[in-house]
Parts: sequence; C-alpha cells; structure tokens
Amino acid sequence: MATSPVTLGRPEGKGLAAGTLGLWGSTVIGLASTAPVYSLVATLGFVVLAVGAQAPIAFIIAFVPMLFIAFAYRELNNAVPDCGTTFTWSTKAFGPWIGWLGGWGVAVAGTIVLANLAQIAGIYFWSLFGDGSLADNVPLVTATGVFFIALMTWVSWRGVEIGERIQNVLLTIQYLLLAVFIVAALWQFFTGTAPNPTPFDLSWLNPLGFTDWSAFTEAILLAIFIYWGWDTCLALNEETKDPKRIPGRAALLTTLILVFTYVGVTIAAMMYAGLGTTGVGLGNEANADDIFLALKDDLLGPLAPLLLIAVLISAVSSTQTTILPTARGTLSMAVYKALPQRFRTVHPVYKTPSFSTIVMGIVASLYYIGMTLISDNILQDSILSLGLAIAFYYALTGYACVWYFRRDLFTSGRNLVYRGILPLLGALMLTYAFIQSAIDMYDVDYGYTVLLGVGGTFVVGVGSLAIGVVLMFVWYAFPTSKPFFRGERLNRDTPVLVPDEGAYQRSVDGGLS
Repeated sequence: MATSPVTLGRPEGKGLAAGTLGLWGSTVIGLASTAPVYSLVATLGFVVLAVGAQAPIAFIIAFVPMLFIAFAYRELNNAVPDCGTTFTWSTKAFGPWIGWLGGWGVAVAGTIVLANLAQIAGIYFWSLFGDGSLADNVPLVTATGVFFIALMTWVSWRGVEIGERIQNVLLTIQYLLLAVFIVAALWQFFTGTAPNPTPFDLSWLNPLGFTDWSAFTEAILLAIFIYWGWDTCLALNEETKDPKRIPGRAALLTTLILVFTYVGVTIAAMMYAGLGTTGVGLGNEANADDIFLALKDDLLGPLAPLLLIAVLISAVSSTQTTILPTARGTLSMAVYKALPQRFRTVHPVYKTPSFSTIVMGIVASLYYIGMTLISDNILQDSILSLGLAIAFYYALTGYACVWYFRRDLFTSGRNLVYRGILPLLGALMLTYAFIQSAIDMYDVDYGYTVLLGVGGTFVVGVGSLAIGVVLMFVWYAFPTSKPFFRGERLNRDTPVLVPDEGAYQRSVDGGLS
C-alpha cells in the first residue's frame, strides 16, 4: 500500500535551538565526542603490541572506513538534515523496523561509553590526590563518576550554546596538553635525552609492512573505534546555522583532524620511547593499559600531572558530548512515534530535548552503578563490546546512503562516488569489523568473563543489540506505535522537520512567530 507524505510540525522543526552552532562549534563538539586524549591512552599501547612499528599506518588505514562513512553522513544530511540521523535515514531507506534498530544501536553505544567515561573520570580525578591510592576506592570512584554524569547531563539540558562554550575550553586544554606531550617527546629525542631515541622511519607509514594478518586485523579493529564520536555534530544538525551543509563539513573536518592527531602523537611517542619490551618502551605489555601513565614522569618530570589532567578533561568532555546525540536521537524517534511522546519534550527556554536528556543521564548512571555492583569485570567486558554497536550503526548508515540514493547514483560521477561507492566500501569494511569482532569476542579467552560458556564480551555485545529487538516488539504492542510501524509517520517522502534556509533567515529577522 502506498504511503503519503505527512506534515508533522511547525516550519521551524522540532523546537530545538536552530541557528546556534557554526562550523567551528560543530567541529569542536565532534572532536570532543571522540575523547582524543583518552582514546590514545586506551588504545595506543595495544596497537603497538599488535603491529609494532606499523602503528602509525594502522591509524591511517583505520581512518579510511571512517572517512567513507563520513561521506555517507554528509550526503544523507544534505538531503535529510534530521537529528535522528541513523534512525531517520535507515527508516527512510529500509523501513521502520530496521530504522528503529539503527536508533537503538546509537542509544546502546552512548549508554555503554558513558559508563566507561564516568569510571575513567573518577579514577583520574582521584589519581591527582596524594599517592593516587584513592583511585582504587571503587565506591568513591563510582560516586565521582555518577557526579560527572549528572553534571554533564545538566550542561546538556541547560543548552547547546553553553555546552559549546565549555567544550571550546576543554578541547583547547586537551590539544594544548597533547602539544606539550609532542614537543617534550621530540625535544628530548633531538637533544639525545630520550630514554630510547628511535629515528623516524618511512617504513612506519608503509601499508605493505604488515607481516601478520591476525595482528593487522586486531590493530585496525582497535584503531577504528577510537575515531567513534565524530557523528555527534550530525546529531546537532537542526541546531546549526546551515543544517544541510555545516554538519557534514564538520564531520569531515573532525575526522581529518583526528587522523593527524593520532598519527602525530604515535610517531612522537615512538621516537621518544622506542618499541622496547622493557622500561618505558611502547612494546612493554605493562605499559599497554596507559601509555601516558608510563611515560609521564620521565617525559615531564614535575609537570607529569598535566597528562593525568588531560585524560580527566578528555573523559569529562566526552561525557557531555555523548549525551547530546542519544538525547536527540530519542527525541526524533518520539516525534515520529517510534518512542513514547514524552521523549519529544523540548525545554521551552533552553530549546533542548529536556526529558530525553535527563533520561539518558539517569539510565547511564544506573547502568554504571549496576555493572559496578555486579562485577567490575562485566563492566569492562561491556566496554570492550562497544565496538559491535558502533560498527552496526555506522555500517547501517553506509548501506542506507547507497539505498536511499539508488535512483540517483548514475546521474553523475560525483553521486556515484560519494553516494554509492565510498559509503558502500565503508559499510562493507565495518561489516567485516563487526563479524571479526564478534568472532574474536566469542572466544572464552577474550575479555574478563565467561558467560553461557562463551566470551562474556560477546554475550554482552550481542545481547545489548538483541535487547533492542525485544523492546521494539514491546513498543509495537502499543497502539500509539502503529503509525510509525505502518510507515505512515516516517517514510521516504516525509518532509524533514527542520527549517529551510529561508525559514531560518526569517526566524533571525523576527519574521516567524
């Protein structure tokens, strides 16, 4: 049965603060969402253990699928600048059932990573005091993490403009401290005072230098997911000054800045510490959990706490920006009746998805507390499983781009490349990443726990996505959901609920009531 387009709201969209963010503000929020400092802390050591001197090229190769999916986001956003992003686009491309699961994938990833960021913020906060032993106090760290979630939930509820101002400050501090790390490492290399000065070698950037396929895939899978978070600037598309263009440009700019950041820090660390398996060497397994912690005293001396502060700021900053896309995703789902209508509540003054934001903070806090009470090992396994949700909804977005624009792909060379070939390649790469990650996680030796006779990480990762299927059918049982699941509320022809450029300009000029 054919469906007809419907008009769902006022011309100014869903009631969010239209015209708040420019290109720089969107880019800052996208960068902050990736938590660049913490991402390096958590990943760099393990990538070096896997592929040694090929770590820099591993980060570059992992950037490729992110760039391809960023093109998919840009093209879809140009056509459908809706804050529901993956949910809205997948629904328009594949229908309500797949679209709902795409929205769930975004929510799962956000909830899990918030627990991780809160724990890291708590640990690094208390590491700054005394001998650092307070960081081992689980109740204290948990309470501190919940406090940071509550604080950043309030910032997100208070308005995207105040959030942007805070992120400008926090991101500036992060990059200044990364610059201090790079300058100090290179200075000691060139002055000969580095513990293991290792001259830069072009082979570090050789994509053909990998000798072990399993080690290569392990490193790439690790590196792929440190780029996650750049899509937050797309979720804020309805709050930008140019919803169709700025978010896509910000996403591409974010990914480019990230690849230069990760490769630059990696090369500096390798030149300073080398790849040895003892002492501060990056090949030392004892250093893999936290490279910065291993290097800070020798590298910066009395200024060593600056690196701890950098990780703390990175985690707290990303806590706030992680709340933003999930809250806006659930707002969009509620507008189209894919969730209860309460989730579509927008604060009349601050123009934020108030109910969705508060629920996100509460759910993330309860998840973090619950996992901590059950077992810290299960919490860690849930964090390791994060990659499955990320690969799922990124790949789905790539496929949605190809299918949504399928009739336009051969109308021009540009459309074929940016709407077809590159998004499809990105989606296929991430599909492989999903499958390979699931296979690895199934092994009982993967992660920290064994559940149901298989790796606990696999159970938690696949189980969290499977819960979405259950909840989708639960919501389907409610009569108010039927317009969505019948394709009446959101379909390919549904007009987007954001202002066009003329409407935005009229609102600026005071022409809209």
